[in-house]
Amino acid sequence: MNPPLFGRVDKQFQPVKEAFQALWRDHEVGAGLCIYLEGINVVDLWGGWQDRARTKLWEENTLVNIYSTSKGLIAFALARLVQTGQLDYQHRVSEYWPEFGVAGKAEITVAELLSHQAGLCAFDTPIAVGDLYRWSDIIGHLTAAKPRWKPGSQAGYHPITWGFLAGEIIRRITGMSAGSFLKTAITTPLQADCYIGLSPQDQRRCADLIGPNHVKMGHPPSKATTRSDQHPLVRETQENPVIRPYADACSAAWRSAEIPASNGHATAKGLAKVYRAALLGTHDFIGKAALSSAVQLAVSDQSDLILGTRMNRSQGGFIKNPNAGYGPQPNAFGHNGTGGSSAFADPDAGVSFAYVANQMHPEGLAPRAPRLAEVFFDCL
Repeated sequence: MNPPLFGRVDKQFQPVKEAFQALWRDHEVGAGLCIYLEGINVVDLWGGWQDRARTKLWEENTLVNIYSTSKGLIAFALARLVQTGQLDYQHRVSEYWPEFGVAGKAEITVAELLSHQAGLCAFDTPIAVGDLYRWSDIIGHLTAAKPRWKPGSQAGYHPITWGFLAGEIIRRITGMSAGSFLKTAITTPLQADCYIGLSPQDQRRCADLIGPNHVKMGHPPSKATTRSDQHPLVRETQENPVIRPYADACSAAWRSAEIPASNGHATAKGLAKVYRAALLGTHDFIGKAALSSAVQLAVSDQSDLILGTRMNRSQGGFIKNPNAGYGPQPNAFGHNGTGGSSAFADPDAGVSFAYVANQMHPEGLAPRAPRLAEVFFDCL
């Protein structure tokens, strides 16, 4: 079935439209793609369907859960606090959140925490998905937690805990939840369609996530294998709790909660607008000095204990090139999400890029966003 596609592209970037449309020959269901070049919108495409049955069209304002691409939004919220002089990445977390400084955590800096070096990647006790909806309970767990390695000595991805840790810093400084601060300080002024915690009204325009087990394509992906050198913490980090794409992450409870590392909802254009504003310094959102600090490298080409891949991470919480799928320039920064969503900025080329989709890609398939980014940069 040919997908219904909408939007526009500048003539120079027609190959990007063709590459976007070609995704439906593999396993795309519904998706959006938006790219700015030097502040000008040159690609704005959306299409397909919001649901697995392919009965409801993907619209220009369709929202979808972007999983860890949410971390990029929170990284910008924190950078905003650096901009206003309320936060310093080199200060200890306990200076903003005094109760945090127990059980071996007193010297952890904000930079170490945001770059996944704090050793707080997993919960110490079994957690149910419903527990993630109770902020104070989760913060209680993390306040009492002991680091799983010497903070600052290694890096290991904090898929869920990162958002609560970062969000509590925001709450301690501003008195606002992470989602409320993001909306007030960044997305509303920028008219960017991005949220941490959805209203009932906005939930009505959400697409359904489709798990990787439901992918439809001609050639099955290769099966995932367990690495023999896998760190013992991997399962504890990634499966406590197990979050089901449809039953959990499409529920009203999930969508209305604030789980800042994992339950952001956005359009591609909304995400691209935020990254565009960061590059341009519009609306006094974030200045050059604060952005430079936010993207300063903190973890350089280091093997991640949890992901098992070599990562470059900034002290402000962004993933950095190379090998992040953000085009050819080493200074590009952003964040990717489980299932395929991605948003990044390339300050050297003046590019702001965002891609979102509801069909989560399975293991063994090349991610879609880097393919689209490659085509785009080839057009420059």
